[in-house]
Amino acid sequence: MHSRILWLDQLRGFAIALMLLFHFCYDLNYYRFLHIAITTDPFWVSFRELIVTLFLFAVGVALVLVHRRGIRWSHVGRRALILGLAAAAVSLATWWIFPRYWVYFGILHLIWIASLLGLAFVGRPLLALSAALGIFLGSTQGWLGTEGLFRLLQPLLHLPERTVDLAPLFPWFAVVLLGIAFASSGWMKRFEPGPALPGSGGRLLALAGRHALAIYLLHQPILFGSVAGVYILTH
Repeated sequence: MHSRILWLDQLRGFAIALMLLFHFCYDLNYYRFLHIAITTDPFWVSFRELIVTLFLFAVGVALVLVHRRGIRWSHVGRRALILGLAAAAVSLATWWIFPRYWVYFGILHLIWIASLLGLAFVGRPLLALSAALGIFLGSTQGWLGTEGLFRLLQPLLHLPERTVDLAPLFPWFAVVLLGIAFASSGWMKRFEPGPALPGSGGRLLALAGRHALAIYLLHQPILFGSVAGVYILTH
């Protein structure tokens, strides 16, 4: 078992806090309590991208912490099973609530795949950094992308033309690789245990970070259900 790093838990917790705010605003906007272009406005698009970036960077760092003394295959299998079931649960839940916009490859699906692909780069910071730069370059130039794959699978798997959450492998896998490169290099030792936020706020963020998956799975049913309940009572 690897010892927990406080700043990494707090980083996840900070991402969780931002995600709660974003999804609360999304739900309020869905029921017209707010009127914002949350899927197209540059501020909200950037806000979501910041959240995804924080989560994926933390995934890369955590991969190195868990496997830096060799790949722990039992852990890999257990984590793959948990993430796979969680991603499937998100797909099923959104298919039930939003049958025309259900999530077929969201952030959990991406983390599931990236956690497996990232194993090949653990302990290889130069390879991880080079691959990340290559993915960013290929994505910006249009050489890499999953749009064609999704279009191919759309009629076969009855994928929706639009989805409430999409986190394609490219370019987002590059962020995981940057986390791996950071944690596999000498820089990681300078931040281990590293700076962390003090006080009750820091402890709360760390607690949220340690239970990030559970919070991710439970927060939207609670938030969305609460906003829906208020909407029903007031309309």
